[in-house]
Amino acid sequence: MIDKVVIFGVGLIGGSFARALRHAGAVGTIVGVGRSPEAMARALELGIVDQVAPSVQDAMRGASLVLIAAPVAQTGRILASLAPFLEPGTVVTDAGSTKSDVVAAARAALGNKIGQFVPGHPIAGRETNGPDAAIVDLYIGKKTVLTPLPENAAADVARVAAAWTACGSVIHQLSAQDHDKVFASVSHLPHLLAYALVDDIANKPHADLLFQYAASGFRDFTRIAGSSPEMWRDISLANQAALLGELDSYMAQLTALRAHLASGNGAAIEAVYSNAQQARCRWIEAIEAAEAPPPKDTAE
Repeated sequence: MIDKVVIFGVGLIGGSFARALRHAGAVGTIVGVGRSPEAMARALELGIVDQVAPSVQDAMRGASLVLIAAPVAQTGRILASLAPFLEPGTVVTDAGSTKSDVVAAARAALGNKIGQFVPGHPIAGRETNGPDAAIVDLYIGKKTVLTPLPENAAADVARVAAAWTACGSVIHQLSAQDHDKVFASVSHLPHLLAYALVDDIANKPHADLLFQYAASGFRDFTRIAGSSPEMWRDISLANQAALLGELDSYMAQLTALRAHLASGNGAAIEAVYSNAQQARCRWIEAIEAAEAPPPKDTAE
């Protein structure tokens, strides 16, 4: 049982964290902090939080665990605002999609209290935002990556891990640098591509006609372009170096495919498609095996 959880940003990620902890009976009091009075009032109305803090000082009083679930560019400011009120027994974590920049911001804001900050990233989401998007089962079977710091006490890392485990998440650990390289490839680049494709079509003179005939394939490929532009702007800039490397690699792949298409090299095109299909099938099979529910107990 976590006595008091404070959540900065009670939207999809923070709100779902709150709902899951409450559903698991793993939390006493949940306090919300946010920049939008309307959003915080809605979180209170929906029962996601028990209280909306009138100030950061009030929110932090007696807090056991603090989750920062705001766009990554706000992390440094939020940490600086809570640093003067960070009590010795409080552990702070985050849900940001980049980690190296967050760690740097935390070191600058917290100074000798850096050991109380355990960086994290739940690998789950939807393309909707705000308190109304929060759902109780968002994290069930999903990974949460922690990137602990040398200064972190094992008990503090365990507290954060236990909270996410109570939400149904599976805990993994990476270094901050490895985390950012991995997610530049499998998360940040796909978002950039989806946004770019939809923006390109939207700017064509016959966009209405094109969207009229876009069907399930287009919808599936571009679903993530419905995500928060502010959040993904911040993620893109925060992980700029790794994302540029992945983008360059992808552009080289497109250049090669264009050359195959221009020369009518069907065998080369099919080879790329076939390799991609097989890789995706192996990935889906692995994901399904990892997320399969445990067998039912048939013992009488």
